[in-house]
Amino acid sequence: MVAIERGNIGDVDAVTDMWVDLAEGQREFGSHLFADGNRATVREAIARNAVGDGLLVAREKREDDRTEIVGFVTFGVESDGYDQDVTRGVVRNIYVEPDRRGDGIGSALLDAAETRLAERGADAVSLDVMADNEDARRFYRRHGYAPHRVELEKSVESDTLTKE
Repeated sequence: MVAIERGNIGDVDAVTDMWVDLAEGQREFGSHLFADGNRATVREAIARNAVGDGLLVAREKREDDRTEIVGFVTFGVESDGYDQDVTRGVVRNIYVEPDRRGDGIGSALLDAAETRLAERGADAVSLDVMADNEDARRFYRRHGYAPHRVELEKSVESDTLTKE
């Protein structure tokens, strides 16, 4: 059975390993983040999320009564200092072990994060997804997410930089 629980400092290393797996997988879709190269920075961020109640984990109790983490979500209320007409919650990362995808764990993690964000006053929730990651985009569409802002990118090596 899987339980969604607040993550704690003892979970930081396991969640960091999962984040590295997430980042490695996102490179397939064009992410520029180095996975293992950001391990120390991400570990610190996950520790801050654990202390600040911005980390939820999916724990599965095994037959030997031990538990293991099979997914996580990090989130928080946006705090960029701009006045806005909504208070936005942000889902920063969500990950489920590949062999557990399709079991409802990602949906349970997302729902729990959205609930926590609403309790903290969020009127809307945003998240980023790689444009070419159709599975993730489909998952978020099923949960009511729609495009709000589109980020565009091009290489500075492109010859269109010199054209007017």
